[in-house]
Order: sequence, then C-alpha cells, then structure tokens
Amino acid sequence: MKYTYPVLLTEDPDDGGYVITCRDIPEAITQGDTIAEALADAADALDEALCGRINRGRDIPAPSARQAGERWVPVPVITALKAAAYIKFRASGQTKVAIAKALDLKESEVRRILDPRHGTKVATLERFIRSLGGEVLVSMS
Repeated sequence: MKYTYPVLLTEDPDDGGYVITCRDIPEAITQGDTIAEALADAADALDEALCGRINRGRDIPAPSARQAGERWVPVPVITALKAAAYIKFRASGQTKVAIAKALDLKESEVRRILDPRHGTKVATLERFIRSLGGEVLVSMS
C-alpha cells in the first residue's frame, strides 16, 4: 500500500488562503495561507490523523483513487512504516507476546515498534513488517 493520500485544496473566500480535506481520512483537515503551506500542513494533518488512528486501534484505509481537482500528499516515511507495521500486526491476528517470541524480542519492544511516536529504527520496522509477511518498497518521483 502506498501512503500517499488524495486531498482537495479549496480556496477559503472568507479568511483567505486554502483549506485541505481528505476523503479517506476525514479528520485530516487543515489550512494554509499559500498552496505550498497548505500542502505541507496536509502532510502534518495526515501524520497526526494516522497516529491517532493507531493509538485508538482504528482502521487505516488504503488511499483511494485521486479524483478531479485533488492532489497527492504523502505521509512522512516513518509514519508510513509505523502504519504498515500496525496494519500487518492487526491482520496477523497474533498477540504482541507471540510476535515478540517469534522475533526474539521483549513484549515492550513490540509495543514500542507499534507506538507511532516512538523513534523506531527503519531496519527494525522493516524486519517487523517482513516477519508478518509484508515487504517494504521505496519509491521516489
């Protein structure tokens, strides 16, 4: 799954600037004075929304197809990796204890891997995702 979401940029006739909304992640709403600022703020809003969903145990939807007038906004790389780890963990049906045992980790280490605000090394996240049958691919445009 790519962690780049379509967002709609709308001019704000009352306050000026631009409002950003995301159909897939409705709680990710933000605004900015310029288009560049609004798009940068959209990445922050998506980051916060995805981390909030992980913390609350909610689903993280796959990005839908971009519609007319929408733009792509990627989430920060570490957030994408944390979201991928969380999605794979939930889909596995395993407990944190079972995964910790399989990876020769402590349960507290698995909790930290799944904590969206804990600074986990990329290599650790890749190993975790692979252990659950996933694969991390990097793309650049």
